[in-house]
Parts: sequence; C-alpha cells; structure tokens
Amino acid sequence: MDCSQPSFSQAEFAAKQKLTRREKFLTRMEALIPWTKLLAVIEPFYPKGQRGRPPIDWSGCCGSIFSSNGYGLADEAFEDALYDSQALQGFARIDLAAEGVPDATTLLKFRRRLETHDLCKGLFAAINADLTARGLLLREGTLVDATLIAAPPSTKNQEKQRDPERHQTRKGNQWYFGMKAHIGADRDSKLVHTVVVTAANGSDITKTSELLHGQEQQVHADAGYTGVEKREEIVALERKIDWQIARKRGQIKTMAEGAEQETLKTLEKAKASVRAFVEHPFHILKNLFHHRKVRYRGLAKNGHQLYTLFGLANVRIGGRQVTA
Repeated sequence: MDCSQPSFSQAEFAAKQKLTRREKFLTRMEALIPWTKLLAVIEPFYPKGQRGRPPIDWSGCCGSIFSSNGYGLADEAFEDALYDSQALQGFARIDLAAEGVPDATTLLKFRRRLETHDLCKGLFAAINADLTARGLLLREGTLVDATLIAAPPSTKNQEKQRDPERHQTRKGNQWYFGMKAHIGADRDSKLVHTVVVTAANGSDITKTSELLHGQEQQVHADAGYTGVEKREEIVALERKIDWQIARKRGQIKTMAEGAEQETLKTLEKAKASVRAFVEHPFHILKNLFHHRKVRYRGLAKNGHQLYTLFGLANVRIGGRQVTA
C-alpha cells in the first residue's frame, strides 16, 4: 500500500487544531518503535501471498497487535475501535480508502503465527537491541522482582474446571489465583531484559538465576529473595555478584533501639530507593496497558503476550530517556 498520498479524510483529520492524548501517545510510540528491525523478525514467517488471496500487509497486523495490547482490547473490540479511530488507523498504517481493516479472525491468525514461531520473544529482543544501540541497556546491575496477574477462578466453562496451568497463592492475608510474571530489569535504565512466566504459586527465589543476563555485577531484590546467594544454581555460576537483598522487617523490629538500628534503617532505605525502580515496568503493564488479568488460557499464550507488553513498556521507558 502506498501511504505517501493522504486521503481527504486523513488530511482533514491532520488539520484539526487539537491532538488527543491517544494521538500523542501513538505518535510518540510510532517514532520510537524500531519497525524495520521488527520486520526482519516477522518477514521470514509471514505468508508471501503466492497462493490464494493476497495477505494483509504485515505492518498493519503488527501495529494492530501492539496497539490492541497497549489498550487492553480483545480482537473484536479492537476491530471496532479501528473503524472508529483515525489515530489507530494511522498507527496501524491502514487507509480505509484503499483497504479494509484487519478483522478479528485475521488478528487471531497473525497472533497465532507469532506464537507458533516464538516471534514475540524475537520482537522483544529486537526492541532491546535497538535500545542497546542507543546506549540505554547498561547491564551493570539487575533488579529482580515478580508480580501476580489474576486469572478467572470460575469453573463455568466447557471443561468445568479452572485452568490447570494456573494455581493459587497467598500474599499477606489475600489468596490469588493466576500466574506470576518474573522480570529482570536493568538497574540504571529501568528497562526489562528478561521475562519468565510461572503459575502463581511459583517461588520467586527459584527463578532468580533465569533472570540474570550474565554480565551484571550487582543484583537488587526484596526480602523474598533472602538466601538466594546460597542456592545451588547461583553458586554454579562461579562469578562474584554483590547481592543487595532487603532485610526482613521483623529482623529490624526485634533490634534494640539505638544507633545500630537507625544505621540499618538508613541502609535499607537507600537499598529500597534503588529497588523501587523495578516497579515502573509493572506500573506500565497494569495501570497504563490495563493488563491486570490474564486474557488467555495456558501459560504459553500469556507468556507470548507479556513479551510484547514488556517490549512496549521498554519503548515507553526508553523514549523518555532518549528525550531527556
């Protein structure tokens, strides 16, 4: 499709006096996403159109998947949104005067193609490679943490049971059913470099070694990772790591009041100020992208989607640093 010549409706839309928040967000993301590198990942696996009707342009499907994930919309809802919003049409490179909007079935098939060939991880890696080229992934220190993502606990389905790949866990006095997203993020740039998905009852500390990229000299984590440096898989790494693990609150409370306790509180506050940045990707995931509940059955499908979402989160975080 030749998008060099805008249609009359596009020209009128561009000439209006006010930019909406959606337009500002999509325009910024459009400029930051390395589309050429994403094309290199997808193109070898995309239909060539040698048989049957010509396939819809990959960039329209990819832009649609990215924006539907970013706005937390199902395929059918996003198809309707594309017809309603010229801002979304522009981001997805769709001109209604020349072609139709990808329907829900087309988006579903495109997403399944990404999952079948494990391309979501490739897109995540391509985004990080672009950010690394801009000097944003310093990789000297890593922040590790995990967040719970709820799943429907209902058994009102065809199988009359919950998703067998999900489990429940207790956090405080509250029980949760769903999955857990473990991430490793760069200490300085706050960008996510590793994602691991488990059921909700998966222990955080057991996934620590999988969240390390191998070049960090320092790792920051909360009290849930106490004793991680003694684990067999960590010892087997045979390299020196400075583990900045938070003290458990009970240990500080049981100390006698005085200079030693105050010094320890000051030290813990300093460690927490660094560790807090790992919450930024989770904030974008849950509050800005509205991904508070899983959207598919099975860990694999949701894992593929999390790679896309954290890739977009990196684009958003990295874009602010490039601007600054």
